[in-house]
Amino acid sequence: MNRNNKTRVFIIWAVIFALAAGGITSGYVLGRALAIQMAQYGLDQYARLMVVQEAASSVEARSLLGTLRGSPYPPCSEAEIAYFRELVFRSDYLKDAGRILGGKIVCSATAGHPTRTLGKLKASTTLKDGTIAYSNLMPVTAPHLKRSGLQLGTAYVVFGSNTPASLETVPMHLIATMKGDTSQQSDDPDGGASTEKEPNLSTEGMVRQGDTLYATRCSSAYGTCLTASTTVPEALMGEKVTIGGCVVLGCAVGVLLAIGFSTLYSRSGNLEQQLRRAIARDQLRVVYQPIVNLANGRIVGAEALTRWTNEEGIDVRPDVFIKIAEEHGFVSEITKLVIQKTLRSFAETLIDRPSFRVSVNVAAADLTDPGFLPMLDECVKRAKARTKSLVIEITERSANDSVVAMDTIRALRHRGHSIHIDDFGTGYSNLDRLLYLWADTIKIDKAFTKMIGTESVTVAILPQILEMAKSLNLEVVVEGVENTQQANYFNPSDEQRIYGQGWLYGRPVSAEEFHTLLAGESSQAAAQPELVASRSGGGRTLQMPMPAPALAGSRAYR
Repeated sequence: MNRNNKTRVFIIWAVIFALAAGGITSGYVLGRALAIQMAQYGLDQYARLMVVQEAASSVEARSLLGTLRGSPYPPCSEAEIAYFRELVFRSDYLKDAGRILGGKIVCSATAGHPTRTLGKLKASTTLKDGTIAYSNLMPVTAPHLKRSGLQLGTAYVVFGSNTPASLETVPMHLIATMKGDTSQQSDDPDGGASTEKEPNLSTEGMVRQGDTLYATRCSSAYGTCLTASTTVPEALMGEKVTIGGCVVLGCAVGVLLAIGFSTLYSRSGNLEQQLRRAIARDQLRVVYQPIVNLANGRIVGAEALTRWTNEEGIDVRPDVFIKIAEEHGFVSEITKLVIQKTLRSFAETLIDRPSFRVSVNVAAADLTDPGFLPMLDECVKRAKARTKSLVIEITERSANDSVVAMDTIRALRHRGHSIHIDDFGTGYSNLDRLLYLWADTIKIDKAFTKMIGTESVTVAILPQILEMAKSLNLEVVVEGVENTQQANYFNPSDEQRIYGQGWLYGRPVSAEEFHTLLAGESSQAAAQPELVASRSGGGRTLQMPMPAPALAGSRAYR
């Protein structure tokens, strides 16, 4: 395994591990957030349910208080205590009932006659009807059994706690308070002690304080608030299945992305090596598409296009392999190959037909390559061709404000090559750049051509482009002409030459097939005048050769 392959394998495995680890981390973070959100939702639903139950227990408590006040037995007699016990036993929500005097429990269904005074009990609040609310009633001497309750006259009742500790997988704890009461007591359904002071939650809503989650719901009818709470560790433990699922999902997504990357990267690397071998073995093909004069339909030029079939027998799209060559810095080798093959295939034609032009596409990297101009000069000299016979096509973005690229373009013009701007109208070209680039011709992108005959607003731009080109004395090549309606849309004249390129006039073919096409119209070609236009500026006259398609950037060699 050579060094490059080792590097590629290392990169692939590093990316796989990185994406898998990133997926696991992202899954855990997502799962944690989802678990907390689910816990908060569960708390809110729990608190809502408890408020409903609290309302029901309050209704029962007030009813029982009325019954106690009308007791037929002497206060705190054995008969009355037995009566209290019977009423509490039949209750769904109440734990105890009895009598209070001076803030002290005198008797109750649970404790009977207390042997020791239970109190002094502090009231939480007094309601409008005289009902006194407590949050610390206890029927026996056991602080951890404190409950909320109500007193009316001397009678009192204590609320029970027959609610589940949790309605979900997450443990939930209940805090019962009265509105405006600052002394809050946890009503632990399991009977456990709650010695830690909780935050004063007297308004509805969900909050998080530290590692504790709270959801509070209040009863407007009875002035009570119930807060369901749980801790973040409890929430995470209760939702560990959810978190685990998110982690697995995140890992799976990361692995799939890694596999996709490694496949593309490996394929890219494989294609790169195959492309390098194809260039070294002269296995790239060059085909040529006719360019015709729309005024008479005669072939006046050709665009050189590159094709490649890889070692598996698959035709690779030009935009794919050109991009690979650009990214790995050897696109200039393809440019050189195309120029050499083109000039070699059309050497006699360029001598016999002075008006004929053949165009090659030049990549952005070529314009900044110090070896490009010497290579081009050598190829033209070896083919004994005129520089005006070889059109150099670029896209505007290939210059991209590069001083070196602009100097190269000016040098090409001084040598006699024609400069054509490809993809005009697709968002990159502007008048200032066209003038600065000394362009001879613009190529209207096929995206505009295919809109002819439709109601697309895109087509409305074409007259403006043509008028602008006419005012600047620029020739025009229309790409993608596929039917006569598209061809007839344009109206070439003596004042403006317009050329067409597309399947209506011929698909890209080999050099041999192209020469057969030329031979078929040899009589017309012999009579065809040389296409020369003049463009004046700054006291100089520039020869305007026939336009042809372009090849710059990633769309090169289409």
